[in-house]
Amino acid sequence: MIYDHTGRNGLCRPTTIAVLLLAVVLSPAARAVDLVALGALAKFEVLPAEIRLHSPRDSAKLLVSGATADGIAVDLTREAHIASSDPAVAEYRDGAFWPVENGQCELVVEVGEHRNSVPVHVDGFDKPAPVSFRTETVAILTRHGCNGGACHGSPSGKGGFQLSLQAYDHAMDEAALVRGDLGRRTNCIEPAKSLLLLKPTMAVHHRGGLQLMTTDYGYDLLRQWISEGCRVDQAEGRRCVRLELLPATGRVLKLPHGRQQIVARAHFDDGTIRDVTRLAKFSSSDDQVVEVTASGVLVGRRRGQAAVMARYLDQLVSFHVTIVEDAPDFHWPDPPAANYIDELVHQKLRLLQFEPSAVCTDNEFLRRVYLDLLGVLPSIDEQREFLADSEPQRRVRLIDRLLNRPEYARFWALKWADLLRLQKSEVAEAGVHKFYDWLVDQFDRNAPLDKFARQLLTAQGSTFDSPPANYYRAFDDAAQAAESTAQIFLGSRIQCAKCHNHPFENWTQDNFYGLTAFFNRVSRKPGLRAEEQVVFVARGGEVTQPRTGQTMQPWLPEAGVQDAASMGDRREAFARWLTAPGNPFFARVAVNRIWAEVMGRGIVEPVDDVRQSNPPAIPELLDRLAQDFVEHGFDQKQLLRTILSSRTYQLSSRPTPSNREDAKFFSHARVRLLTAEQLLDAVCEVTQLPEPFAGMPVGTRATGLPSPDFKHDFLDDFGRPARATACACERSRRSTLAQSLQMLNGAMVRQKIADKGNRFRRSLDEGCAPPDVVTTLYRAAVCREPSDEELNAAMEHIASQQNVAEGMADVCWALLNTDEFLTQH
Repeated sequence: MIYDHTGRNGLCRPTTIAVLLLAVVLSPAARAVDLVALGALAKFEVLPAEIRLHSPRDSAKLLVSGATADGIAVDLTREAHIASSDPAVAEYRDGAFWPVENGQCELVVEVGEHRNSVPVHVDGFDKPAPVSFRTETVAILTRHGCNGGACHGSPSGKGGFQLSLQAYDHAMDEAALVRGDLGRRTNCIEPAKSLLLLKPTMAVHHRGGLQLMTTDYGYDLLRQWISEGCRVDQAEGRRCVRLELLPATGRVLKLPHGRQQIVARAHFDDGTIRDVTRLAKFSSSDDQVVEVTASGVLVGRRRGQAAVMARYLDQLVSFHVTIVEDAPDFHWPDPPAANYIDELVHQKLRLLQFEPSAVCTDNEFLRRVYLDLLGVLPSIDEQREFLADSEPQRRVRLIDRLLNRPEYARFWALKWADLLRLQKSEVAEAGVHKFYDWLVDQFDRNAPLDKFARQLLTAQGSTFDSPPANYYRAFDDAAQAAESTAQIFLGSRIQCAKCHNHPFENWTQDNFYGLTAFFNRVSRKPGLRAEEQVVFVARGGEVTQPRTGQTMQPWLPEAGVQDAASMGDRREAFARWLTAPGNPFFARVAVNRIWAEVMGRGIVEPVDDVRQSNPPAIPELLDRLAQDFVEHGFDQKQLLRTILSSRTYQLSSRPTPSNREDAKFFSHARVRLLTAEQLLDAVCEVTQLPEPFAGMPVGTRATGLPSPDFKHDFLDDFGRPARATACACERSRRSTLAQSLQMLNGAMVRQKIADKGNRFRRSLDEGCAPPDVVTTLYRAAVCREPSDEELNAAMEHIASQQNVAEGMADVCWALLNTDEFLTQH
């Protein structure tokens, strides 16, 4: 027989999930959904493999899972028959196991013909089990949002009551809860009359609204803690060192049965493991794909991918889940794969039932790859040369030619100049040009990115003679150096951890100052020449954690505290760790940035916000690209060649009915606004009128400017970054009213269209036929010839004007304002 979670009898043992789920539909405790057949169970799993209960207040949830041969998982916990072999030791009720007496027994689990057992050990049942302030009280406050940033965890608290954000400071929380406001918040004589319970339950007015029910586990726990005298643990009390989530991350669930219970288990430094599902706080990275209840039940809403985060104390762990659903009339077209990129993208698209778009035309590819690699439009002669090539590998050969063009080095130097804050106010005017020339040289020589990073991170000497030393000139102090280095090379925004533990990642305040210790001895002094600075490493200098007063030793993610005594220049130790082939961050962050530059979106997006709660769209692809990057010696050109040669890169931007809702899995090319520099250069290319920049040689392109110090309203309106920070978010591609005004009636566009020396006016003066001039404008602007309809409309407008040139000016102006011209597609 099988039982649901309430213990009611069900049907006889089924042999397949289809029959089992039919039983669920017929059961009075089942959800009212139309469950479909999934086929026979290929896998049956019960987790955890062992349960140990150490106090009369402990409990543990059990997970029962099944999976089909194609990897689709089903949570069968509610449908399983679960029984204790000795109810006098442990009993199963309310979806969890509870101790009854010290001893041992087994939990027997049956689903159809599948049977499994889990050993249970109970000890400490006869011993007192007071509530732990450090591992329970503050955890339940986090779960109910009391110490969140919008509530009492804000820097100034709320209503005169301040807690540490997400319980990062136990001493502060103890003072606030036990001694704060003359002890009014807790009443040990009459616990139920404590403000700590009255306010969140709305028994008295609470500006934060209802946060706690009297029937909640959290209410009972807080009441017990207060009744026990608000005891506070000893400083050396046990500490959670790891949070584990069951089942394993990466689960695939298929609608309509997209439900999965998540169990959180805390591993403590004394070796004990405790189920903390009732104490953990759960959240979803995308509520439109997956919602999660306060009790950790994940519910899929639509096809896609998301991460469910569980926080317990200072531990944050994510559970990545993919939700799939049968799409009506879906048929996988089985497109060919050019390389491993296509294989992995196709695997994800087929799973989610997103049909990839068709491959883009040669005209579209030509425009796209020029803009992505060089930042400029192809000339009409370059277009003719490419289109005249009839060889099947012409696209691959074009990629190779472009990678060796001088414009490539300048365009990619521009991207890194944004991150390295290259501007006069940071590195002085001479430093701007020397640092920029060094960057151009690095990309021109295709310097391996690991070597490039080491040169920056370990640079010292004159900022004139050793241009990479300007990397440190842009920072005010060691903390800023640590923040920017983490954001650029680790893809982590750690600024939050400067003042408190990071609310969305496992970066603690101690971690922040441990990383800062690598850069604290970097010093600067004036050089002998005007504006020159000399960067050097001091012999001493330690970092003090401002909250604890502790001297911090150098610390590395996933490697822990390092032995500072064995280091010379600490930056060299950091650089060796960072660029080692096995480093889990550097290569993945680098390839994600490069991918985003040419695909319009990172596999992790934003590219400098890599964290557990922001999972990659296709994790296998990110890992494979990183592996390929390392195996080829951190060669950026080789990586770009692989990406640009893929069918995935060369897909059309036109969505299909099947993939129209896909915005993150690369089923079609992403349409995005050209960058400010690309757009200005494109206008100049169409009109054949270069834009002058004071102090730069005639003919300098906007994509070749070393810094934003060359003032230009058009560039600023279209999102040129100020380079005040290392955040990629500074470069905006959002449409604004100022941009529309620039294109519709801005001085730069208006002057170039009116200039008698522009492309179309010269052509008309030379006697070219107006239809040929219109065709030339289309070729220059959007890399294709106009359709018959477009050409006829243009000619009709020109004929309606008294002056052919002015009519052609209108056509040029209209073409420059089309989405096709303004965007990369």
